[in-house]
Amino acid sequence: MLLFAAILFAMGRPPICPCGTVSLWHGTVQSNQNSQQISDWYSFSHVIHGFIFYGLSRWLMPRALLWTALALAIGIEGAWEILENSPVIIDRYREVTMAYGYSGDSILNSVSDAGFMILGFLAASRMPWRATFAIAIAFELFTLWAIRDNLTLNILMLVAPVEAIKDWQGG
Repeated sequence: MLLFAAILFAMGRPPICPCGTVSLWHGTVQSNQNSQQISDWYSFSHVIHGFIFYGLSRWLMPRALLWTALALAIGIEGAWEILENSPVIIDRYREVTMAYGYSGDSILNSVSDAGFMILGFLAASRMPWRATFAIAIAFELFTLWAIRDNLTLNILMLVAPVEAIKDWQGG
């Protein structure tokens, strides 16, 4: 995690919110502090990343030690955070999603996102798969209701944008 934080720093990402404050939670999606603080609405998606990475690791590497699989998951999450904060993805978010004015994540938020992924991974390792699946669905429905966005829509809009969804998300 230190390596990907150092890479983000070298990419010019701000260590904390450029507003100068650090908050545990920021709940306003369309604001200059979204994706800048320790947690936000997208933290739920990162927990789901952990659920998915755990499930994939048990399916693709059933004999791997939990910590080996977790290290691989951290590497993948770190790579995503680096890619997500590259100009090509930042511009793509601005172009096709409801993330108007998105400027990327602070390093604090990116590292926290990885922490939420780790939390999801470890929780999934302790829960029955049905409980993990139910929590993931609950998180998706809750964030869909609360902010008109979730992991599923985020992926869809990044890969194959639907103008009607973008309009609906914009309210």
